[in-house]
Amino acid sequence: MLCLIGVHIVVYMEGPTYKTLASAGKELKDNFLRALAEREEANRSGKNHSIIFIRDHSACGQEISGYIDYAHRLKSEDFEPYFCGKKRLLPRPTDLSFYNWKTNEIASQDSENYCVIAKKPTGVLFMNKKDRNFVNVDPKASPCEHCPRIYLKSDIYLHVAIFDHYIKCTI
Repeated sequence: MLCLIGVHIVVYMEGPTYKTLASAGKELKDNFLRALAEREEANRSGKNHSIIFIRDHSACGQEISGYIDYAHRLKSEDFEPYFCGKKRLLPRPTDLSFYNWKTNEIASQDSENYCVIAKKPTGVLFMNKKDRNFVNVDPKASPCEHCPRIYLKSDIYLHVAIFDHYIKCTI
């Protein structure tokens, strides 16, 4: 963090230049958006690869849910509209996993940071490509120390959870 004459400007390194975080200077009222803002720098810098679970209704009113690779999405799109409240972060068929409860549409896709592994007895697992550790998103499974699970109450979304995968070392 840089401090210029009493004003805090939060920046991150992208290549040879510094950029301001999308969440910097925003007044975030929702618990979920505050939690994303707290994790933004670590996910942009590669220290952390958070997975976000969201269950909510689409613009068409259909219930959808899915797992989002936060670090990947931060690289591939502008998060300013989400932090400003102009847009809602929702899972897409191009995310780690996506399910539309009305149409039964299901999709899963590997991301820049994770491989999706679907196993019958354990359900879906995500293997981090950097350190090859697994993130088990089963709510009945015990969270491990390198990947704590946080459930958040949100005024915007029906159900949200964040799985923080801390990168220990690379293989």
